[in-house]
Amino acid sequence: MISKIYDKFINFIKENYKQLIFLIVFLIVMSFPLDYSVMVSGGTINVNDRVSIKGEYESDGSYNLAYVTELKGTIPTVLLSYIIPDWKKIPLEEYKASSNESQDDITKRAKIYLKYSEQAAIKLAYLKASKEFKIKNSEFNIVYVDEKAETTLKIGDIILKANDITITSLEQYRNIVEKSDIGDTINLKILRDEKEQDVSIKVKNIDNKKVSGISILELYDYETSPEIELSFKNNESGSSGGLMLALSIYDKLISEDLTNGLKIVGTGTIDFDGNVGEIDGVEYKLMGAVKQKADLFIVPTGENYETCLKLKEERGYNIELIEAKTFDETIEILKNYK
Repeated sequence: MISKIYDKFINFIKENYKQLIFLIVFLIVMSFPLDYSVMVSGGTINVNDRVSIKGEYESDGSYNLAYVTELKGTIPTVLLSYIIPDWKKIPLEEYKASSNESQDDITKRAKIYLKYSEQAAIKLAYLKASKEFKIKNSEFNIVYVDEKAETTLKIGDIILKANDITITSLEQYRNIVEKSDIGDTINLKILRDEKEQDVSIKVKNIDNKKVSGISILELYDYETSPEIELSFKNNESGSSGGLMLALSIYDKLISEDLTNGLKIVGTGTIDFDGNVGEIDGVEYKLMGAVKQKADLFIVPTGENYETCLKLKEERGYNIELIEAKTFDETIEILKNYK
């Protein structure tokens, strides 16, 4: 029985090998990666489901993160971007801070920025709600390595020591660089993939400035009361959800329901001073919010807001736009929204 099946299989291959080879080659060519990402309209994530606070207050409505769906650049997706009006191809170079970065570097940086936005959101919400909040410790993450830097540092490395001095602030590291001469070597102890390593970096003259050629982002570990737990998925990254996360946390900490029973979707970065920053692909996030039948769309002030206002008018979207400048101002708008 097995022998007969095998014989039939071999005969099929012999009779159709040209078509099979063509099919295999066609599939390989069609899936071959191109140096593009294709942006299409996205969707929403209920951020309330990502935040858990002990003794939290319930809301009748919801806060939702707007996200953009990005497809890998292949021959089919890039060709479709020329045909489908709402599809846009973006060169991968635009995601890189320097030409020597890999896709892994881009992903690691996005994860760091997600953590930064989480921490800014927690701090702002707890302070605004007059809840207990304090910093337990800090870590210093590499988010950029200049092409001219002489080092083996990678994005995602955490600096522990510089010239045997334990780093406790960004200013401390800058002072070590400033007191060094151009050409001096700074010896670093870092944490990479949860293992300590010794690396070095040279002080350079880059763009007429004495620098080491790296950018560092300070992240914190907090102690809060009530306790908070965030549960974002591994494929969720970036800082564009910072504002909505801060609003969701704040609403869970206060007795007043700022949602007014509405489905609120929005986007925008947030810093530790509460300023809202612009993001890329805002028009696609508005499309996703409309598709998900949102009542309100919160969008950063400036070009982001103007882009969404124009798109809303052109397409006749039945959705209210809220122009967000700061965390505090956005809260006041929601409190007075009718």
